[in-house]
Amino acid sequence: MIRVLPSAFTLANLLCGFAAIFYASRMPGVDRLFPDTTPLTLAASLIFLGMLFDALDGRVARMTRQTSELGEQLDSMADMVTFGVAPAFLVIQMAGIGAPFFGLEGFDTFFDRGVLVIAATYVACCALRLARFNIEINLPGEADHLSFKGLPSPAAAGTVGALVLVHESLLVGMSLEFLDLAKAAVVAMLAIVLLTAIAMVSTMRYTHLLNRYVRGRAPFAYLATAVILMVPLLVFPQMTLAIAFTVYALSTPSSLLYAKLRNRTTPNVLATPLDEAPDSVDPALEYTTQADERA
Repeated sequence: MIRVLPSAFTLANLLCGFAAIFYASRMPGVDRLFPDTTPLTLAASLIFLGMLFDALDGRVARMTRQTSELGEQLDSMADMVTFGVAPAFLVIQMAGIGAPFFGLEGFDTFFDRGVLVIAATYVACCALRLARFNIEINLPGEADHLSFKGLPSPAAAGTVGALVLVHESLLVGMSLEFLDLAKAAVVAMLAIVLLTAIAMVSTMRYTHLLNRYVRGRAPFAYLATAVILMVPLLVFPQMTLAIAFTVYALSTPSSLLYAKLRNRTTPNVLATPLDEAPDSVDPALEYTTQADERA
């Protein structure tokens, strides 16, 4: 039996991904509802809307006690479209590639091929990430949902979508002499997409922020921090989202690297190697020890 209310939120997430792909394929100025908004800006915004529906469907299912295996599979399919295919398609459209691997002059460059391969890698890694999550969700140690193995697909899509929003906001009104800077930003964006793809299939543990800091009763400091963080989000939404998602994506690798460097540079002064143990005892010390024992 299909659970209507949770499935409605899941399908809304799926349709947001479909709409993001559709608007990303439109030419600028085609949309009459948002004439001053670039298609990629609208498409990236729809990914974040899908992220909201994705966060609500599970909570609604648990609140109404309408969880089901069908809902779990439907959720993965929706996530694959919204957080896997849609962000990769946004990157392809932002890079403006031609027709790679078809040998057409001017449309089949190494750059075009590289962009397509990176986008395809992102889609494949997202599929592997979701499949692994479905298998390991009920394993011991995963049931508390306080952390994820690998970067979650919504976080990866949020990183890509937020950077697309920043790119489009800076591109509007940019003069011609800064077009080279915009092209360099696209290259940096491709590197970030590849790194997020690798992070999704890695075994690094990422904190589940909502379950760890929001679920249940939380200290007053958490609420105050959330209110303070809302201020830059309202004033500079694109840049704030980009910084927040990038920091989260880099949080675990940075922590692991810091811990590794710290263990390498900190000597263990408490441990004495066996090969450095004294072979003989100083006679004076031995005599003093024996005198103390007799006393």
